[in-house]
Parts: sequence; structure tokens; C-alpha cells
Amino acid sequence: MKNLYAVILAGGVGSRFWPFSRVTAPKQVLNVVGDESLLHATISRLSPLVKPHDVTIVTSSAQAEVIGTHLLGDKGTSAINYIVEPVGKNTAPAIGIAAAELYKKDPDAIMAVLPSDHLISSPQKFKQSLKAAAAVASEGYLVTFGVKPTHPETGYGYIKAKNKVLKKVGTIKSFSVDRFVEKPNQSTAQKYLKSGSYYWNSGMFLWKASVILEEFKKHLPDTYKHLIAYMKDGNIKKAYKNIKPISIDYGIMEKSSKVAMLEANFPWSDMGSWTSLYDLLDKDKQGNIIKGRAVDVGSKNTLVLSSDRVVGTIGLEDMIVIDTPDATLVCPAERAQDVRFIVDELKNRGYSEYEYHRTVERPWGSYTVLEEGVGYKVKKIIVKPGHRLSLQSHNKRSEHWTVISGTAKVTVGTKTKTVKSNQSIDIPLKAKHRLANPSKNKVLEIIEVQNGKYLGEDDIQRYEDDYGFRKF
Repeated sequence: MKNLYAVILAGGVGSRFWPFSRVTAPKQVLNVVGDESLLHATISRLSPLVKPHDVTIVTSSAQAEVIGTHLLGDKGTSAINYIVEPVGKNTAPAIGIAAAELYKKDPDAIMAVLPSDHLISSPQKFKQSLKAAAAVASEGYLVTFGVKPTHPETGYGYIKAKNKVLKKVGTIKSFSVDRFVEKPNQSTAQKYLKSGSYYWNSGMFLWKASVILEEFKKHLPDTYKHLIAYMKDGNIKKAYKNIKPISIDYGIMEKSSKVAMLEANFPWSDMGSWTSLYDLLDKDKQGNIIKGRAVDVGSKNTLVLSSDRVVGTIGLEDMIVIDTPDATLVCPAERAQDVRFIVDELKNRGYSEYEYHRTVERPWGSYTVLEEGVGYKVKKIIVKPGHRLSLQSHNKRSEHWTVISGTAKVTVGTKTKTVKSNQSIDIPLKAKHRLANPSKNKVLEIIEVQNGKYLGEDDIQRYEDDYGFRKF
């Protein structure tokens, strides 16, 4: 569609989906439902209305490498553009920067703003709504998608629509907006459902880049000043230094007189918590979802997901049990929105489980932390055939590599050595080094023992990298 662009917001970590979702494996890059990640699904359902080179992903400096790695090698996403925020400042600055970029590129640009982690099971109906929303946005409206509620949900904000139809595109209706409403309690949500005038606020928008910038000028003039400066010098760090954090809902949508709500005609879930997943999956006669190596006796309306370990549950009701190799979550379903507080506490205590899984996927393979303690860490590293790690060094640790399967090509300083199974090599502190798998068909497996006063993953200085991370 001419002049239609997509901006995908992908800076979050999905903390309410812990322990599956973590900083280095956020919800949007996980296959939560189906065979592709939520981010891949968001991109693919735009086709053919929006071409990959007209898609921009806005993400944080902490997530850029994760997302870049996730999309690496996918021909359908190689042309996608990135905007990397130096620091998260909520949705209004992210959207404003993207609007400024698009306006410079195309003054007539219509931008669809989409979260990266929503589940939409009918891409065709979504595209119909997208085209209808673009038609409304082309007339100068700020279009938001409202989803007809199916139950009294307390985890979503709501939009109260006026009764009069503003515009109808085919069978899809748009309405003027009376007001936006924050997440209600249970009794209020039931009233909203009964009234028929309230819709779930999906957090998806369409508008002309020129129109949203004018609304920034009117309602967020200080932010607009920094956006104009960014359009002139392209310095995002300078722009973000003084921009105040604020959401697009608070900053503009609740104040603007140009808002129109499109009645979404597609099945939708924001996948905001474990209860969202529970609502989507098939259940047994007792209302349970039991997946993985789990055994249950006498539970009702309970979600149990396990991985490596056997999980046994007895007589639970309305509970959530999520087990991973290194962390377990147990909570009442009604407290699913509070999982993010667990993540905050893990971070406060310095527990790495808020950030990393035990096994971390990389474009060259993966690594698994087998054991760690004060001054040491033991990893199993797998390198795919024909791949190699970056040329790098560490300022605070030395390493010892033992090959357990395959053949390694190891560079230390100016020397390169072949290390075979049952052989080992030392990597001194601060030495430039590189690990490669020269085989065309065999996986390389090594055991790495780290020693040092600090063993964090950020103690890496890269000099050369095959995977283009330095562009972020």
C-alpha cells in the first residue's frame, strides 16, 4: 500500500512472562504459541501491505543485539530498519523519533505503530483492518484499534467509544472516542462488558507522520522541540538526554481531539501474562493445561509447564506453575500480573536469572552454564559447523578450553592453533582470541572454565564480528 509504513516497538523484556522471558531472551523472540516467534509473526502478517524495507523496529540498546541475532539470516527481515534508543523513555519518545524519521523520508507517510508481542490468529482479517485504518488515518485522524471485550478483563486499559459511527470502510466501523480508561477492577470491568460501549485498548495505532508530529507540538511541546533537533542533526543520544518519559496514551491520545477508534475484526491477545496464554490453549475436563514432564493429581483450572525436570502437582486450583532448568514460578492465577515484581526483586538481589537462561542461543551456536561460584564459571559451548565467535578479549577473566567433540581452530594473539578432542588450551587475561569450527558438517563442543574477579557477559571487547552487532 502506497505511503504505508510500520513501526514495531520491541524494547520490552516481557517480565510478566518470567521465567520463560528474560533480558537476553525477551518474550517477543520466543515461540510462545505456534512455530514462529511473536516478533516474526508481527513482521510476516504485514506482508504484502508493508515491505520489509518500510518496516522499522524501535528497540533499546539492551535489546538490539538480541533482536538482531534473532532475525539474523532471515532474508525476509534483512532489509528492516532499526532505531536504537539509548535509554527507554516509554512509548511517546519512541514513536516520536520514528515519526520524525519517516517524515524526513516521506512527508505523506502513514505509520502503523505495533507492539512486537501480540498474538493475532487471523493475519488476513488483520490486514483488512490495517487497510481500513489507513483510510481513516489518511483523513487526519489518530486511529487506535479497539477490541470488543469477550470477558471482564482487568489487565487491559479500555476505550469508551461514542455511539455514532465516524466512518465505515467495508464492514469495519470507526468511532469517535469519548475517553480512555485505566485498568479497572473486576466489578468495573463487568460493567464495561455489559454496557457494550467499551473496548479493550490494544495499543496499536495508525496515523500520518505529519499529523502525529503536529500533535506532539500541541500537547508535548518540550518533546517536540527535541524531535525537531533530532530531525536536523540525527543525534538520538542528544535528543534523549532531556526528553521526559511519557506514554503515547497519557501524552497525546487522552488529550487529542483527532482520535478515532477502529473496531478490530480480528482475534487478538496482547500475551501480557501467563493467564493470557492459559486463555488461548486447550484445556482438559478439569480446566487444566499440563505440558512437559509434569504429573498432576486432582487439580483444577491450573497451568503447569515443565521442561527438563519432572514436576508433580496435587490439588491445585487456579494456579500457575512454570518450571525451567534454572528457575520455577508458582503463583495464583489472579496474581499473574505481579510476576514482574519477582523480576524486579531478582535484579535487586543480583541474581542473573532475571537476565539469562542457563542455555543462551547465539548465531554461532549456544552456551550452557553448568556451574558457577565465587571466582569461577563453567560453560559448555557449542559452535555450529563453519561458524566462529568474534575476535575478542576479556579484561577481568582468563579462560581454559577443553575440546570434547569436534576440532577447534583457536587464535590467541598472533598465533592460530588446531585443538582436537581431549586437548585443551589456555586463554590468558586480556589476550585477543577467537574460537572457530572449521568443519563443514560436525558440531564443535568445548568445556570452558572461566577464572577471574568478574565473570559477567559484558566483559567482552569485540574487535571483529561476523554477525554485524557493532552496527547497534
